[in-house]
Amino acid sequence: MLENLSTKLQKVLKDLKGEGRISEQHIDESMREIRVALLEADVNFKVVKDFISRVREKALGQEVLRSLTPGQHLVKIVRDELVELLGGSSQGLHFAMLPPTVILMVGLQGSGKTTTTGKLALWLRSKGRRPAMVSTDVYRPAAIEQLSVIGRALDLPVFEDVSAKTALERAQRSLNYARNTGFDVLLVDTAGRLHIDEELMLELEQMKSLLQPREILLVADAMTGQDAVNSAADFNRRLDLSGVILTKMDGDARGGAALSIKAITGKSIKFIGVGEKYDAIEPFHPDRMAGRILGMGDVLSLIEKAEAAVDEKQARELLEKMRKDEFTLEDFRDQLRQIRKLGPLENLLSMIPGMGQLKNVAIDEKELNHIEAIINSMTPGERLNHRLINGSRRKRIARGSGRPVSEVNRLLKQYMQARDMMKSASKRFLGKRLPR
Repeated sequence: MLENLSTKLQKVLKDLKGEGRISEQHIDESMREIRVALLEADVNFKVVKDFISRVREKALGQEVLRSLTPGQHLVKIVRDELVELLGGSSQGLHFAMLPPTVILMVGLQGSGKTTTTGKLALWLRSKGRRPAMVSTDVYRPAAIEQLSVIGRALDLPVFEDVSAKTALERAQRSLNYARNTGFDVLLVDTAGRLHIDEELMLELEQMKSLLQPREILLVADAMTGQDAVNSAADFNRRLDLSGVILTKMDGDARGGAALSIKAITGKSIKFIGVGEKYDAIEPFHPDRMAGRILGMGDVLSLIEKAEAAVDEKQARELLEKMRKDEFTLEDFRDQLRQIRKLGPLENLLSMIPGMGQLKNVAIDEKELNHIEAIINSMTPGERLNHRLINGSRRKRIARGSGRPVSEVNRLLKQYMQARDMMKSASKRFLGKRLPR
């Protein structure tokens, strides 16, 4: 995510941190490098110009030149301005006083609007809401069925009355359906076009007037850079957007859209799509994203992911096993599964301060599949007591998992190292009693 920009900015700021004293010339040279990095990231030219001007003015005005830690002082200024550029504070969804809250999903065709509608509905349900969905795209073949398929996959309700033929009729009937069946949020997936046209905008204006949505969210493809920004500006002029959802952020190495949208449209990014899975959507936090870009990590998001993925009862049982030195291969496998729930390992690395700079670390997700296959090829007794696994058993496990014996040996070594580390940690941090 924003890897190219992140690498270049981190290099510039790392060089500054190494300077005991910083002159005005140092600042000017750094600003030139940051300017080039932002332009290469496809950030809007005017946005870059204003950003550099503000950073330079503050760097000179806050006596960075005479600071005891001038490099760190300048890094803080860049970080603070980056937060402002990304939107300042996090902007959540607004809900109507009287349900249902209508959320109008708009955007160009191919931006991922329908899939994002399903993702957002799933996220809302995880927060205790009762969402329903409807597709008003009566033009694209199978568009309505596509949302229905997503609804069935996620066990989420979708309005499917085929007697409603026009987009406006489907919108009105779905609103009545949501009111009468007790849903508190209605997500309306609208028709997209290959480009913005008058017919599309007119229909959306009529739908806005009919539904009185609390939120109008533009779904835009982050990888299209300034095209996403331009379409956001066009949609905002006609509909007065309440926010933006950027999809495919996990594949956007540049960051032009994320860094330009707020400055150009005045509208905040509310969510970002970070993968293909239906749970791969997260609220957008400008301060956390700035931390990731500058290699400072995003510990809060990592904690939130862990809290969502880890079962509290299982965690307590694991603590007890660690304390008693009863951590088994079955527990080892379960912990790997918990880690995989948090998302791609590369993304997790970027959330740990300092680890985002390790760009050349090879993380092969297939390795985790191999480890799980090896453990699954063991008998229940072997998983509970690794000491049973002698030479002949290792060969059998290797044949059963389709992996070489060397990988079985390596896994057992890794397991023993993890067991020793946990045993040591339990003595140091857990004490004799677990918290109640």
